[in-house]
Amino acid sequence: MVMILEKVPSSLRGDLSRWMIEPKAGIFLGRMTARVRDELWAKAIRAAPNGACVQIWSYPNEQGFEFRTHGDTSRQLIELDGLYLVCRRNQGR
Repeated sequence: MVMILEKVPSSLRGDLSRWMIEPKAGIFLGRMTARVRDELWAKAIRAAPNGACVQIWSYPNEQGFEFRTHGDTSRQLIELDGLYLVCRRNQGR
């Protein structure tokens, strides 16, 4: 599982580091049950009402993953005809 956090309190990053590794600031990696994954997601959105979170995990579909987002992320993940794509905001147009 991967969690990407933007504009969140450092206390949340500390909480997540108990369950996952943080190879780069705001990016967490780990392997856990669905229950723990859901609990960490609930903790993240409670702790960061003005921040942004993306959670991505293994799932048996064509692309091999599922995701969920919270807040205003720098990139938007969208579903198009069963495929997930990344949409960047148009800067300056």
